[in-house]
Amino acid sequence: MADEPAEQELLTLQASSRKKKKPKQDAYLGGVSDRKLKGQLRHTERLYKEANKAAATINQWLAPSEAGFVEAEGIEETWQIQQQQIVAAVEQGAARKAFDLSLPDLGPYRCTYSRAGRHMLLGGEKGHLAVMEWQSGHLTCEVQVKETTRDVTFLHSEQFFAAAQKKYVYIYDKRGLEVHCLRGHAAPEVLEFLPHHFLLSSIGEQGVLHYQDTSTGQVVATHRTRLGPCDVMRQNPHNAVLCCGHANGTVTMWTPNITTPVVKMLCHRGAVKALAVDPTGHQLVTAGVDRQVKVWDIRTFKPLHAYFANSPATSLDISQRGILAVGQGRRLQLWRDCLSRKAAAPYLTHMLPLGGISSLRFCPYEDVLGVGTAGGVSSVLVPGAGEPNFDSFVANPYASIKERREQEVAQLLDKLQPDTIMLDPDTVGKVLKEPVDVAAQRRQEEAAANAARLASQRDKADERAKMKGRNKPTRRQKKKQMNIIEDKKPLLRAKIQEEERARKEVAQEAKRQKLESVPRALHRLYQ
Repeated sequence: MADEPAEQELLTLQASSRKKKKPKQDAYLGGVSDRKLKGQLRHTERLYKEANKAAATINQWLAPSEAGFVEAEGIEETWQIQQQQIVAAVEQGAARKAFDLSLPDLGPYRCTYSRAGRHMLLGGEKGHLAVMEWQSGHLTCEVQVKETTRDVTFLHSEQFFAAAQKKYVYIYDKRGLEVHCLRGHAAPEVLEFLPHHFLLSSIGEQGVLHYQDTSTGQVVATHRTRLGPCDVMRQNPHNAVLCCGHANGTVTMWTPNITTPVVKMLCHRGAVKALAVDPTGHQLVTAGVDRQVKVWDIRTFKPLHAYFANSPATSLDISQRGILAVGQGRRLQLWRDCLSRKAAAPYLTHMLPLGGISSLRFCPYEDVLGVGTAGGVSSVLVPGAGEPNFDSFVANPYASIKERREQEVAQLLDKLQPDTIMLDPDTVGKVLKEPVDVAAQRRQEEAAANAARLASQRDKADERAKMKGRNKPTRRQKKKQMNIIEDKKPLLRAKIQEEERARKEVAQEAKRQKLESVPRALHRLYQ
């Protein structure tokens, strides 16, 4: 009996050791009385913890936030590295992005990419048009218009694209069916689409710049450049101002709300063959027949530096990371960090196997350069060219069908008016408040100018002789008729005088006879 308390104490200690301890993470749930709600909160907390662990595990495999470039080893320069070596060094997914499409019968070709960089648009000079998802090689549509095609461009999305054909500009949908024929754009040479304003612009042989709203179908503006035919035009992505290169070596900048160029720069001693604008809108690169490639500061309109070449450059383009692509015949040069300062040597070089270069376009958010040549289309790997991080509200390469539809609606709601296109877009919406003394002085000057104008108008009115109806249309016609029969004027005057004399005599005779018929006392009433 004496051992019973000891045994009971031992059993109590074992039972207490077998009890489960409550987890510390449930301490904040002590005040929750609803068991169902408490279970839901525990489940949510567990999901959050699992997600944090997964994010921490994946974080080390995420893509770097900065673009990577090719680095030379030893004494080798980067421009000596061949495209085959780059393709062999990268992963298999990136290596598939380099390819050559041989289309020797329908070129030369012009190529461009959609805003998201997912689709590529090809346009052959002999009428071949095609849209493809270039990464997977899937052909979306293909059509032969059987007419000369000089340029192509996507509209607000890859669902529609425009082609500058022999006579007019045509718009096609993703199936290759003709949707519209813009007859106002006659003989176009080059096209540009302003995505934030939904404006399709064209210029061609007549030197007339057209702006057309693709959302409403209205022609917003038509400007005559008066500088002859033009086949070089690019837009400034910063302020949507169009830059046109002309045969006299000048570059003009246009907005739809001003009929004259807002800027006119003399850039070369010959025709301008190509131009490109930096994505920041600060630098302009031009190439002319004088075999120079010049870099200009758009903010001051002054040249920064110039590059000399063996032959005139025919195509230019600038990537999102500031890499400049220069096409000369079959030779392709890529320059890195060449805009803010003068580079000593090119970043990469490549010799195209398909013929002379006709167009260059960097793919957004990819280290890829699309090259349209006389014999087809080539895709060249350029490490460090594209922006590694994309904004899904601007362009999402991985958007679903529903997201693309919603994005199109958002673009229409955020559409900007053509009046907002100007050299300095930061001035839109600003209100400049004048000081009190400056405003008072300005009002006094306006009042004095108005008073002087009114005084001059009054003086002119006083000096003007009053016509009193002498300038009526009937009077002018009578004068003209009198001038025609000037030789008969004396006879007519004599005849009129004779008729007047006879009328007076008849009137006097009638008066005399009337007086004889009344008494003499009443004659005074007929005087």
